[in-house]
Amino acid sequence: MKKLLACLLSLFLLFALSGCSRQGSANPSASAQPAAETTDAPTEAPTQAPTEAPAEPEATAGKTLVVYYSSTGNTEEVANVIAAATGADVFELVPVEPYSSADLNWTDANSRVVHEHDNPSARTVALVESVVPDWDAYDTVLIGYPIWWGIAAWPVDGFIAANDFTGKTVIPFCTSASSGLGESGALLAEAAGSGNWLEGMRFSSGTSEASVQAWVDSLGL
Repeated sequence: MKKLLACLLSLFLLFALSGCSRQGSANPSASAQPAAETTDAPTEAPTQAPTEAPAEPEATAGKTLVVYYSSTGNTEEVANVIAAATGADVFELVPVEPYSSADLNWTDANSRVVHEHDNPSARTVALVESVVPDWDAYDTVLIGYPIWWGIAAWPVDGFIAANDFTGKTVIPFCTSASSGLGESGALLAEAAGSGNWLEGMRFSSGTSEASVQAWVDSLGL
């Protein structure tokens, strides 16, 4: 009888353990589901500050130049007044072989100036300098000279031939004891072949500074 009870007890334990095993298989431990991926919305690229365009250089007016040849000093005086009134640079035309007082004696048939007047081929006068440094920087050029036999003193011719007046405003002025400006300015403009040549002005010997200043003011330079 004891053996029978022992067998029954063993069978009962066997069934009990088998039930627990099946229950464990039916409910396996749930594995954690992977967390849903979170995708950040694309952030806006930082707005760049507008790039400022480089400032353009301010337009500046071209400079003014006073060019002159003076045989006795009268034209030089006028040229210096004009330069002071306009803030212009000055460029003097100096012959390689300067004219002496005897050379300038137009009443002497044998003087240099009379010989050159009578022989146009002899009027080519070499200058110490005929080309202006930084010539392109000048927009306005005033050219002064004495009147010789109704025209511009020919030492000026070498300067005219050596420079290009394209794009420049050119204003002639002259000094004389009695002669007017005449065609001197027009003849220089014709020789130059370029530039905007304005009507010039004649000043008598010993003209006042006020007269020169008044003319400069009328130009609006």
